[in-house]
Amino acid sequence: MDQRMIAGYAPAAPTARMGNHGPTIARVAMQSGNDLFARTGSMIAYEGFIQYESNPAAFGQAIAGRLSGESVPLMKCFGDGLLYLADYGANVVCLPLDNDNLSVNATNVLAFDAHLEWGVQRVRGIAKFAGQGLFNIGISGTGWVAVTSRGMPVVVDCGQAGETFVDPDALVAWSTGLEVSGKRSFKASSLLGRGSGEAYQLAFSGQGFVVVQPSEDSTERLGQ
Repeated sequence: MDQRMIAGYAPAAPTARMGNHGPTIARVAMQSGNDLFARTGSMIAYEGFIQYESNPAAFGQAIAGRLSGESVPLMKCFGDGLLYLADYGANVVCLPLDNDNLSVNATNVLAFDAHLEWGVQRVRGIAKFAGQGLFNIGISGTGWVAVTSRGMPVVVDCGQAGETFVDPDALVAWSTGLEVSGKRSFKASSLLGRGSGEAYQLAFSGQGFVVVQPSEDSTERLGQ
C-alpha cells in the first residue's frame, strides 16, 4: 500500500496518558499498574497487550446509579499498549484533573483512570428545581477523564468568563468547585422558536470550567 494514502489517518506518537485521535476517538497510553475504567463496548481498537474485564465494584456503583436515573456500564482495562475508545461517533473531550473534582452526566462518561475516586452524587444548590438532573457521576483526584459530546462542545473557563448560564439539557460536565444556582427567565418570547426550554438555566460562577454540547435532547441526557 502506498503510505502516502494513509499518512493523514495514522496515529501520532502519544504525548500524554490520554488524548484525541481526531475529534471522535480517545487514545489512551496503557501501562501495567495504571488501569482504566471505560464505558462497556467503547473499545474500537488497541495495540500491544491489553485485557478487559467487568469490574464488580464498578458494577455495584452502576446499580446504585440506576436508582437515581444515572448509571455507567463500565469495563476495566489493563495492560501495555495503546487503546482507542469511541462512542458511536460522538465527539470526545479528554480532561486532565489535578486534584480536581468533576461532575459528569452519566450518559457522557467515556473513560477515566481507575485510581480516581468516583460515584453517584447529588448536585447541590439546585434541589428546589426538581426533575432537572439532581444526580450526576462525581469523579475526583489527579488523572484523566474522557467525556463525550453530541457535536463539537464548548469548554468555558468560568474564571475568565464570569458567571455562565447553561441549558441543563446541553450540560455535559463541570468543576464541582463552581457555585451552581438555578435561574428562571420565563417570558412570552420564550415560547417562540423551539419552545420554552430556555426559560430555565443553571448559573455557574467561580474558578473552574463547564463543558457544553450543541444538543438539548433531554432523553439523551437521561439515558433513555
